[in-house]
Amino acid sequence: MKARLHSHTDLGGFGVAETTTNSTATDAPAPSRRDFIHIAAGAAGAVGAAMVVWPFIDQMNPAADTLSFASIEVDLSSVAEGQQIQTLWRGKPMFIRHRTADEIARAEADDKAPDLKDPATDDSRLLQSNGQPGKREFLILLASCTHLGCVPTFAAGDYGGWFCPCHGSHYDTSGRIRKGPAPKNLVVAPYVYLSDTTIKIG
Repeated sequence: MKARLHSHTDLGGFGVAETTTNSTATDAPAPSRRDFIHIAAGAAGAVGAAMVVWPFIDQMNPAADTLSFASIEVDLSSVAEGQQIQTLWRGKPMFIRHRTADEIARAEADDKAPDLKDPATDDSRLLQSNGQPGKREFLILLASCTHLGCVPTFAAGDYGGWFCPCHGSHYDTSGRIRKGPAPKNLVVAPYVYLSDTTIKIG
């Protein structure tokens, strides 16, 4: 900063010294061509990295054939009374059992049995995923023991239902755990009736 002192100027008989100050502002240097090149190169690198990574991220999404099995339809008219079929839903085995009148009566009679480890009424285990009651004769279950995931067999246990031979878990005709190491009942699958004879699982 430089200051220059000029001669006196008469203002009403008084001598006043007039001072003029000259200053030079220091401006920030303008971006150079090299700066723009660096910025453009960085942006191009980020886009290139995203293009390399995207295929790996995209392949983690479910395949189309997997999504097609998000739900399945089953025709119950082909399942005779006293028969059980097994199907797959999302890679999990499923039991669809057409119960006899005797199996239904036994299940309802045991609704308040003292040895129920995971208490539930038979009616509650027939509910559709929309909250509507199902049909008493059809029980839709995941075919997986709640102990370690083995597939139990039917009519081999002490309660007329399923039995897991791996570690000795006994389930009744409603799929409720009654004896053995399994902590929970066989899981009721999410299902709805599309018609009197067709259900959709999932």
